[in-house]
Amino acid sequence: MTKFLTSVAFAAGLSMAAPALALTPLHQEKTVVSMFYAIGLADEVRKNCPSISPRMIRAYTYLKSIERYARKAGYSEDQIRALVEDRAEKERLRARIRADLAKRGVKQGNPEGYCKVGLEEIAADTAAGRLLSAN
Repeated sequence: MTKFLTSVAFAAGLSMAAPALALTPLHQEKTVVSMFYAIGLADEVRKNCPSISPRMIRAYTYLKSIERYARKAGYSEDQIRALVEDRAEKERLRARIRADLAKRGVKQGNPEGYCKVGLEEIAADTAAGRLLSAN
């Protein structure tokens, strides 16, 4: 019980102190952006490559780790929710991912390119690769 109360008091103190800190906008915070990039890349691959499946539980856990990271960095629940629900930011990230995939030789409508990238990500044990499974 004491640990719980200490945690609540600590969290309350952080939430009151957070507005005083000059935080980078969450959609520009490098770690958060790179983590969302990994999820987006894995999603593009799994949607376009029939021989690669998503690891849904791992992806959910990874998403929750992004939220925990943001909270620990001082961002509020409202800021986190706003980023997750921001359609314009999602579309900017999708465009970046698609441009990066194109640089890697992927053509929309051609599953082989997506599969190749997915297998490369899995083999390299990248954040995106850990969210995928080759069938």
